[in-house]
Amino acid sequence: MDILSKILSDDNLELSYKNVHTNEGAPGIDGMTTYELKSYFRIHGSEIKEQIRTRTYKPFPVKRVNIPKPDGGVRHLGIPTVTDRLIQQAIAQVLSPIFDKDFSEFSYGFRPNKSAHMAVDKALEYINMEYDWVVDIDLEKFFDKVHHDKLMRIISKTVSDGDVISLIRKYLVSGISIDGEISPSEIGTPQGGPLSPLLSNIMLNELDKELEKRGHKFVRYADDCLIFVRSEKSANRVMKRITRFIEEELSLSVNVTKSRVTKPENIKFLGFGFYKNHYTNEYKQKVHEISLNKFKEKIKLTTKRNWGVSLTYRLLKLQQQFQGWFNYFGKYIGISELKKIDNNTRFRLRMIIWKRWKNTKTRFKALIKLGVNKYKAWEWANSRRSYARVATSFIMTRTVTNNKLTKRGFLSLESLKLKTI
Repeated sequence: MDILSKILSDDNLELSYKNVHTNEGAPGIDGMTTYELKSYFRIHGSEIKEQIRTRTYKPFPVKRVNIPKPDGGVRHLGIPTVTDRLIQQAIAQVLSPIFDKDFSEFSYGFRPNKSAHMAVDKALEYINMEYDWVVDIDLEKFFDKVHHDKLMRIISKTVSDGDVISLIRKYLVSGISIDGEISPSEIGTPQGGPLSPLLSNIMLNELDKELEKRGHKFVRYADDCLIFVRSEKSANRVMKRITRFIEEELSLSVNVTKSRVTKPENIKFLGFGFYKNHYTNEYKQKVHEISLNKFKEKIKLTTKRNWGVSLTYRLLKLQQQFQGWFNYFGKYIGISELKKIDNNTRFRLRMIIWKRWKNTKTRFKALIKLGVNKYKAWEWANSRRSYARVATSFIMTRTVTNNKLTKRGFLSLESLKLKTI
């Protein structure tokens, strides 16, 4: 069976649909949702497959969405239609195993049995082998600057099926919709489609090969790449030579303001930093301060008093945020820091609850229901103290207790940590 037939097989398309439906995501420019996709493809699937076979299929332009970055810039995200996401996913499912076997073992992004944690662990291993000068290379707007012809030439070395090559190129040049205006996509591979991670790994595998040929120790996760050497002089030399290779051979741009030669203490890699344990004289990984502050800011937004949602919904959002963040970072942060986050979140929830009670009568009834005697309930119901002062007072901490908040749906980071000990 040729590659295109495998891509368009019923089993592969069924698996593709399941993956696209599970990932959900926003609609593309046609407005179709993942929930509408199955019935649409049941009606039009045969027609779409025939168009692909005869090279007459034309993908929709991707919808451009700008995502703010912590440094003040924006990341361009391209949202394909759900139909195109299904086809891209089907392509990726067939091509990924073909290309993956030739990828470097030190490439960890978007690959089976690889993870960000493995990349961080490998980086730490190199650092503790005294390769503690780091060449931190930042590719400038990588997904926006991939050279189409160069990428297609690399793909063609492995995939000889012209129909598949033609289909991939159509996705590269499908265009971008910005506020309803269609612009051509002459370079770049839109970040956001299911095919994009595979294409980025195919392109940057050329960098991996060059680094391996030169005998460098490195880790790469998507477009985040660290190279480890033993001296500052060597690091500066590597930075110069690899920058030249990236720009001349891959036609990509290195961000000279963000790329640097540095020591492990100054690195932020996949949300983690590194510090030296002065008792053992070994480096350890930690949650980077920027990652921790970003998480705290997200909690702050979820617990804004003027957000007009129910407490139940708010607690559900906090559950999702806490569980997701802990799954990624929980192993690398101490319980005392997690307690601080829990306590501050409970404090903010108590302010929300006090505000929701609104007036004297409602507050009086709520406090009585929580077991406060009438005299104290009336005194506090008439209080003119600030939300913050009331939230930290005995009247709230002894009535809206930690246990009551847990029963209502508050998921503490401390409890998650204790389960792992």
